[in-house]
Amino acid sequence: MFTNFFYTMKDNGIPVSIKEYLTLMEAMDAGCANFSVDDFYYLSRATFVKDEGNLDKFDRVFGKIFEGVEFIGDEVTEIPKEWLEKLAELYLSEEEMDEIKSLGSWDEIMETLKKRLEEQEKRHQSGNKMIGTAGRSPFGAYGYNPEGVRIGQEEGRHGRALKVWDKREYKNLDDSVELGTRNIKIALRKLRQFAREGEATELDLDGTIHATAHQGYLDIKMVPERHNAVKLLLFFDVGGSMDPHIKICEELFSAARSEFKHLEFFYFHNCLYDRVWKDNSRRHNDHMSTMDVLHTYPHDYKVIFVGDASMSPYEITYPGGSVEHWNEEAGEVWMNRISNIYSRSVWLNPIPDEHWQYSQSIQIMKTLMQNKMYPLSLSGIDGAMRELRR
Repeated sequence: MFTNFFYTMKDNGIPVSIKEYLTLMEAMDAGCANFSVDDFYYLSRATFVKDEGNLDKFDRVFGKIFEGVEFIGDEVTEIPKEWLEKLAELYLSEEEMDEIKSLGSWDEIMETLKKRLEEQEKRHQSGNKMIGTAGRSPFGAYGYNPEGVRIGQEEGRHGRALKVWDKREYKNLDDSVELGTRNIKIALRKLRQFAREGEATELDLDGTIHATAHQGYLDIKMVPERHNAVKLLLFFDVGGSMDPHIKICEELFSAARSEFKHLEFFYFHNCLYDRVWKDNSRRHNDHMSTMDVLHTYPHDYKVIFVGDASMSPYEITYPGGSVEHWNEEAGEVWMNRISNIYSRSVWLNPIPDEHWQYSQSIQIMKTLMQNKMYPLSLSGIDGAMRELRR
């Protein structure tokens, strides 16, 4: 098993040597691993990994070679009531979904909704016209329509709603999360630009030596502490289709907080509009005007958007397109303002870039970002940092 571990590391591009392998065997004979998988993991990592860039490769190899088996208990469990209630939802095949047609344009959909509200007098289910549940109507919950208004549903299922008529609550990203992908920090460091500012509190060793030699007596010189001078604005898309990407966003957020002294962050949903917020639990009552943000932070800030850009195209191109409030100006107007003020701005997308071509909204947002959209991966972050440094 250990020789297989050694050769698998070599096959995966980790530079390991026979000497290191023998060192590991000696440490094992000496009882350094203490018969613990965790101890052996740290011992072998310290022995073989000489470059931070190979940590993730090592983790993948270790997990593959020493993969464990979880015990599955035989306890009898009850099926939660909400699981049974989900059986009432409508699930269709791809062919059945393709047969259901959209009502048409944004204006037609909203006008039709207005008429349905005036006409409807009772609850409907499994229909294709009125506001109801588990049907093919453009209006309601737990059904399917290629473009509709979601009303009374806890969370999205198909990601196709063009407006959501519910008050939804989101959680703040945790910036103290322990990074699972350590290389995010390494990639972000490529954006650092150091400068010495503020009070002189740090010993200038070279200056002290030079001044002492010149004066003939000890002449101590001090300099300001060296800080990363890059100023960064982070905009995080939260809720809805971004829920599956919370973990990677928290890792990115935590890494950015530790790497950049001048960092400001804000949340938005799907597309940037006239308001953003810093606390998701109070976002309905305590939000900030986006125009105030643009007036507060000058043009030398660099901007990173983090979101999947997956939404109805109306949310980007139409006034009132926001699924949560009535926006007087279209989302694309605000995105263009960002591009005009901040010349260094990028978009990080957690969806793999090979799938972008299938989403109309992603293509629109990528165009608005002047093609400066990168996947939220190690190579994508690296490319985004290079773009911001130009």
